[in-house]
Amino acid sequence: MSETVYHIPALLPQCLDALDIHPGGVYVDCTFGGGGHSRAILERLDAAQGGHLYGFDQDRDALANAPRDPRFTMVLSNFRYLVNFMRYYNVESVDGVLADLGVSFHHFDDAGRGFSFRWPEGPLDMRMNRNARRTAADILNTASEEELTRILRLYGEVQNAPRMARTIVAARAKAPLATAGDLLEAIAPLISPRKEKKELAQVFQALRICVNDEIAALRELLAAALTVLRPGGRLAVITYHSLEDRLVKNFMKTGNMDGRAEQDFYGRSLAPMRMLTSKAIVADEAEVERNPRSRSAKLRVAVKL
Repeated sequence: MSETVYHIPALLPQCLDALDIHPGGVYVDCTFGGGGHSRAILERLDAAQGGHLYGFDQDRDALANAPRDPRFTMVLSNFRYLVNFMRYYNVESVDGVLADLGVSFHHFDDAGRGFSFRWPEGPLDMRMNRNARRTAADILNTASEEELTRILRLYGEVQNAPRMARTIVAARAKAPLATAGDLLEAIAPLISPRKEKKELAQVFQALRICVNDEIAALRELLAAALTVLRPGGRLAVITYHSLEDRLVKNFMKTGNMDGRAEQDFYGRSLAPMRMLTSKAIVADEAEVERNPRSRSAKLRVAVKL
């Protein structure tokens, strides 16, 4: 399975610069996917100097992309367990942590995974980890109208979330929603023809985030990264929507998810990290042309103090 089919890494040169990779360093790619970022990091590591990379992915499909390299260790798990696995591998600290929070092309292109509205026949699944119990269909068919409203509004920024939730509840009362087509048919009257792709993407994004508990996992990852990074180590995170970006920005600036700036008795900042750029790093026109997915990518970088 080639990386170009599975996934095209976003902001690759910028990520490598952000991590400030040195040959004997230890790094973690929390979102291995197609392995694009990981392979570029490995090119800069020297096994003789102790250079090593750990790649996390909770989707077993990613195993097919794992390089057979003594400098690399694949971890088939959610990145929220970063601390646990670093302890398991007797790693006291790392020099850099990278996370690309976007979804791979592989997932969108696989009708059987249910991530895309392009495949009406696909099941409403959306699980990154296929061993997880709850699918998108489970949520759509069992969540209350109030809970569906919250999911659509918070995770997808769906403007008519209450009406859409009410419509879904009415549709499932007639027959359970099992496929993407079932959902598309139910909400079709509420989708603007002029903004169809955007609005459907928002709905599917909201469900995916909920199914995979992505926001809670991100919170845990950020706290874990701060634990495992050595002083001077780098944290680089690529986000794709405002909810993720706000969490990452707040954490990097203040050390907490709410963005509360804490100071000591003398008024000095107690933030455990320092952001390296005041604004998010974004793709240039050339990259967007090669990889349209990069259009909404925002890279934020911080160093542990």
